[in-house]
Amino acid sequence: MPIAFHHTTLADGRELIYVDDADTTLPPAAERRRDERALDPRPATAIMRQDVLTGEWVSHAAARQNRAFLPPADQDPLAPQTPANPSEIPDIYDVAVFENRSPSFGPLLEDANAPTGLDDLSEIGIERSRTSVGRCEVVCFSPEHEGSFGSLSVSRARTVFEAWAQRTEALSAMPGIEQVFVFENRGQEIGVTLPHPHGQIYAYPFVTPRTQGVLRSIAAVGDDLFARILESEQASERVVARGEYFTAFVPFAARWPLEIHLLPHRHVADLAGLTTEEKDELAPLYRHLLRGLDALYGSPTPYISAWHQAPVHTHRDSVRLMLQITSPRRAADRLKYLAGSEAAMGAFIGDVTPERQAEFIRTGLASADSASPFSTEGDQR
Repeated sequence: MPIAFHHTTLADGRELIYVDDADTTLPPAAERRRDERALDPRPATAIMRQDVLTGEWVSHAAARQNRAFLPPADQDPLAPQTPANPSEIPDIYDVAVFENRSPSFGPLLEDANAPTGLDDLSEIGIERSRTSVGRCEVVCFSPEHEGSFGSLSVSRARTVFEAWAQRTEALSAMPGIEQVFVFENRGQEIGVTLPHPHGQIYAYPFVTPRTQGVLRSIAAVGDDLFARILESEQASERVVARGEYFTAFVPFAARWPLEIHLLPHRHVADLAGLTTEEKDELAPLYRHLLRGLDALYGSPTPYISAWHQAPVHTHRDSVRLMLQITSPRRAADRLKYLAGSEAAMGAFIGDVTPERQAEFIRTGLASADSASPFSTEGDQR
């Protein structure tokens, strides 16, 4: 049975999508409960202001100030609803995707009070502001209260990838969207407020500053930049894992104590462009990388897992899909904090060479593999 998508709405009109595993044991979608809560109207779309010193846009979303903070298991807002827990998801699920109740961007997709688009947003001036149009979604990997992507089965991991790909395609087709960002934050050490296994998707009305930096490098080096990076890294001692379609490595100029990048072997602009075979390999490979990080110190490693994708309307043939996993963990009981040089000037200082990082990460992957052998076939726990 194929992975299945079922679209419905929450009590305040937000979209909710149930995504069923290929081997699901859940009842038919038509039998699932509807959201019967009495909810306040959705908050007004946030406002973003331009930093005239950099030209970057900063969204100010006051509705996020009172969002859930480390709730007990019986009040988990991402767990299926119970009589005592009026959570965001009305019924049991495998994977669930819904519009964020307190979004940084959206729910408006177009700014009726000001021009939108890259030409307008790229201008720089004092006290410029715009409506933070766009969309923010939450992707729940499991109904369990605690966990992460690394704790999923291979089948469930594959379902999440299908959800990411489908949502990337759908969000990219919406008016006013210029870039789609899929990510997972894991660990209180980096500010996670919900232990429930989940990630998020941001659909921005602009091309993000990080990607604009990539575009400058492409202009300087050439449209084949990512192919050249892949060739260079594959020939180095920094490779940590390699499959038929993807290679994972510690980058030449890694910033963080633990940092892994992953590139597809062919050019593909975003998750929506992956083939079935590529997703079949990527789901267990990505899970294996995360389990390897946890095996380094024998306890959960905090990380940010970021899927960098090409802008929606430009540079589709030169910006390649790229995963970047970064962690501030530099020892079993120590974190790297961004101090003066990094936080104030953006000039990172590494404490260990990328080559040593790669060797260390390979030991974690080997340990994870001995505990649960990596395979692109079957469904292993």
